[in-house]
Amino acid sequence: MTSDDSDLFDAPTGEVPVASASDPRVTITGADIAAEAADVISSVDPETLLPHWTDAPTGQVPIVVAREAADAVDPWANIPAPAWREGEADWVAHEEQFDASLLAVEKDADDLRPWEFASESTAADEEVLDESPRPEPTRALRTRRPHRANPLEGRAVRQSPSRSVSVATLTGVVLAAAVLFIFSLGALATAVLVLVVLTLAAGEVFAGFRSVGAHPATILGLVGIVTLGVSVYEKGLGAVGVVTALMVMFSFVWYLNAEAMIDVVDGVGATLFAFAWVGVLGSFALYMISPHNIGHRHGLAYTVGAVLLTVANDSGALFIGRWLGKRPLNARLSPNKTIEGSVGGTILTLLVGVVVLPQIHPWTATHGLECAIALAVVVPMGDLFESMFKRTLGVKDLGHLLPGHGGMIDRVDGLLFALPTMYFMTHLLSLS
Repeated sequence: MTSDDSDLFDAPTGEVPVASASDPRVTITGADIAAEAADVISSVDPETLLPHWTDAPTGQVPIVVAREAADAVDPWANIPAPAWREGEADWVAHEEQFDASLLAVEKDADDLRPWEFASESTAADEEVLDESPRPEPTRALRTRRPHRANPLEGRAVRQSPSRSVSVATLTGVVLAAAVLFIFSLGALATAVLVLVVLTLAAGEVFAGFRSVGAHPATILGLVGIVTLGVSVYEKGLGAVGVVTALMVMFSFVWYLNAEAMIDVVDGVGATLFAFAWVGVLGSFALYMISPHNIGHRHGLAYTVGAVLLTVANDSGALFIGRWLGKRPLNARLSPNKTIEGSVGGTILTLLVGVVVLPQIHPWTATHGLECAIALAVVVPMGDLFESMFKRTLGVKDLGHLLPGHGGMIDRVDGLLFALPTMYFMTHLLSLS
């Protein structure tokens, strides 16, 4: 070691070299001249090479400007070199280098330092969370039948007295004569008859819902159906939307003070179901009957046509089915209805449309045939719809008002589908 090299190992003196601004060999950028800043430069402790502890803090921090790869034979080679992190990207880029488990130690919780944690306690907490049973969700008891995977299981077990064909025929003849007589009295008498029939049919539907534990708003539903019928008779089909909206709102008001045991959603659904099925579909008869909507008693003639075609379809299906019926039309919903009966009902419906309806003004044979074809399709659908409803409730008949026929809804189930179809046919065929 030379004498010049010995100067490298001398203790620091703390002196700062002075550079002159006029010296061409020195370029100073963004700094003050050392001589001018000498009074603010803190002294350096010769032993620690750090500012003296009595000096004010400068706010400076060390910075690592380079990372050196560890020697492959070094046992510490797998430990990453220190990294200086100034921005968010630095933390994200090197986050995988830090393993929080390194801070876990085998100590008691009371002896842990602020940056340490016990790994066993965490595992124990996780085991407790996994083993703790969660409480089962509870639902308040409602007065309705329990849910079943098959809603038809155990239903359709109630039986009504066996029907007599002779009694049913006699009842049908008397009923038809009474209806035709009331039709002959005019639109107002016929409208009253329709409202009475719809009210009785809806009452049977509400009674069927109550028999299985539902809580429909029966009074509200009946008032809504009558209100709808009168409104359609006076104002036309535009009243259907208004009255239906009012029914929805008043249905919720009806159940505001309902008992906790009542299934409100089920009650509202049953109320609106009966209103839509009987009230809305039946209101098409009142529209066609009203002279405000279709003049010259033509609407009354179209309503009579819908009734006659429906009766023909039901009668043909009944008698031909009993005589020749072997193959059920839909064994799940109605095993007594047969394919042969449906064919017989269709044939009789077409005959009435071509032969009987032209005897009523303004019907023609062509229009009668066209409407008969349409109603021969929808009337059996209405009959099957009621069969599905009764089977779901578990009843054979919803009423016994008409001897040999059952309830009122049993007689008008197909007519409820026929009435809106006849209304659309009058528009499609430009009947007036």
